[in-house]
Amino acid sequence: MAEQVRKVVLAYSGGLDTSVILKWLQETYRCEVVTFTADLGQGEELEPARKKAEMFGVREIFIDDLREEFVRDFVFPMFRANALYEGQYLLGTSIARPLIAKRQIEIARQTGADAVAHGATGKGNDQVRFELSYYALAPDIKVIAPWREWELTSRTRLIEYAEQNQIPIAKDKRGEAPFSVDANLLHISAEGKVLEDPWQEPEEYVYSRTVAPEQAPDQPEYVEIDFISGDPVAVDGETLSPAALLTRLNELGGKHGIGRLDLVENRFVGMKSRGVYETPGGTILLAAHRGIESLCLDRGAMHLKDEVMPRYAELIYNGFWFSPERDMLQSLIDKSQERVAGRVRLKLYKGTARVVGRQSPNSLYSQAHVTFEEDQVYDQRDAEGFIKLNALRLRLAARQGGATP
Repeated sequence: MAEQVRKVVLAYSGGLDTSVILKWLQETYRCEVVTFTADLGQGEELEPARKKAEMFGVREIFIDDLREEFVRDFVFPMFRANALYEGQYLLGTSIARPLIAKRQIEIARQTGADAVAHGATGKGNDQVRFELSYYALAPDIKVIAPWREWELTSRTRLIEYAEQNQIPIAKDKRGEAPFSVDANLLHISAEGKVLEDPWQEPEEYVYSRTVAPEQAPDQPEYVEIDFISGDPVAVDGETLSPAALLTRLNELGGKHGIGRLDLVENRFVGMKSRGVYETPGGTILLAAHRGIESLCLDRGAMHLKDEVMPRYAELIYNGFWFSPERDMLQSLIDKSQERVAGRVRLKLYKGTARVVGRQSPNSLYSQAHVTFEEDQVYDQRDAEGFIKLNALRLRLAARQGGATP
């Protein structure tokens, strides 16, 4: 028998899965359902979700434009760390989940709901990300995860349930979908079905935000990005809001085939999965941020950041955005960014974004020290003592039969 629930806030897209979940919650829990649809820049019309929710008799419907908050408070802080999961993945899906969960909890408090629900399956990472965030923000909230409870264990059974309950089904949802898609302003991902064999190259129809690099313009394009305190603030001299800036970089990156990734990754739940990602603007932004850091960060600070980055990225991937350790690392990262300011110029060409210029009022780069011409600031004889001190332990070990060629 289902646990007693008065009112539940459902993360609702209006698609087949969450529409079935909405009806299932009403039938199984006999409770009032509040729907919440987040606009994170996925590029879809959201009003149909409202109409579908109304069709189910939902009285409280929330459709919130969270694009600016998403980029400003989640994407940009993550990019200050240059975060990459397993050295490649820019965490586009991972970073969206804590914001959705945060807003769900806010709506639950606003409407007096005693439960929240999501549409993530029992095999993936998203269930963990949603629920860790829920519990971190509202430790006593009830969580309903239909995919772990119901008997609708296949796409066929899901469609049968929808037809039995007069739930509209998009034509391309009849039968097996070719792959599953998740999208927001930072990226779009595809996984499952035709992508499950990691040996098979993805067909071109899998990609929707980027042209194939082979089909990208034959002439390179240059873009300049300005930074203040580690965050991008302008593109080609035009100051833009966080969401507008990322949108502009997405357009540029997509045009030049930048940001494609075909990855076999290690899920937090234990299995490996194959995902195909497009992160055009984020790929440009990562290269630009590292470019400006190369001028402004001291060697020790930069190397320390690089050491903690994999741990920080793993926390986000695994769903620990609202954890004490992520908060501690964020403080360290943000401290490092105080003097990271200036302009970076990048060359975009057939799938690549290369830094070709950088300047900063806080630059630590000294041409007087590094020049190959005669200088008055560096005594090359100082290097002899430096080398001998660093070699001392190696020489002592060698005399005792230490390292050998």
